[in-house]
Amino acid sequence: MEKSKKNAPSLQELNLVDRFLFDEVMEDSGTHQDILSIIFGRDISILDEPETEKEIRISSLARSIRLDVFAIDENQDIYDTEMQKVRKPDLAKRSRYYQGIIDTGILRPGVLDYNLLNNTYIILIMTFDLFGYGKYCYTFKPVCQEVPECILEDGATRIFLNTRGKNEDEVSAELVEFLHYVENTTDQTAQRSSSERIHRIHKRVKEVRQNEKAGVKYMLAWEEKYYDREEAREEGREEGRETNTMESIRNLMETLKLTAEQAMAALKVPAEDQQKYLDML
Repeated sequence: MEKSKKNAPSLQELNLVDRFLFDEVMEDSGTHQDILSIIFGRDISILDEPETEKEIRISSLARSIRLDVFAIDENQDIYDTEMQKVRKPDLAKRSRYYQGIIDTGILRPGVLDYNLLNNTYIILIMTFDLFGYGKYCYTFKPVCQEVPECILEDGATRIFLNTRGKNEDEVSAELVEFLHYVENTTDQTAQRSSSERIHRIHKRVKEVRQNEKAGVKYMLAWEEKYYDREEAREEGREEGRETNTMESIRNLMETLKLTAEQAMAALKVPAEDQQKYLDML
């Protein structure tokens, strides 16, 4: 317990790229509205409180998804906003899967008109350039290869934001300032911004950082992950020991023509473990 507390960064040290702070901050509808408004360059009004860590499961046989922050605006447009600080090779297809699962849950049984599907926006905020073109923002909509200006207006949009873009002249200054703030969520970064939205977001960040309940929740969440990691490591070490023991038993059986029981006796395998290895053999 003491080890985990000692090693855990404090809540005050977290940036918005850290999922715990991001989720806590985004639970406030006003803050979520400000962030979406910065991303889209227009005012967006959220209908209800955003849902964080929203799980969607369409079948016990299909993989469920857990959305970082889910919200619906006054036009019934759906927004899933994800924070991603670790580069993974499957992010593009993960966004495709998320899109499909969200769509599957929209229409009620018996509805025949697919035009009733809501417009959806999958937004990934990343601390790296997934595509390598130096852009702060990559927006994807399906287009016709033969006629590039022909866009398939199916209402699905996927947006990948990069906090380390280089094309300041192609996006709004407010978006650039926000993406820098996401990675460096400090008083200094907020003060350098002229955006009232960013100032309001930072006010919300400070409220979360100073909230005692949020602090306790963070430490409990961190410790749970810590012990999960330790348990996984121990399971890995145990599996490694079992594998080595099994190889040794087989080697003795093959080279010295021993029985399994004789091999385990030679290796001093505990009596309570011997049946396990016999089952594995």
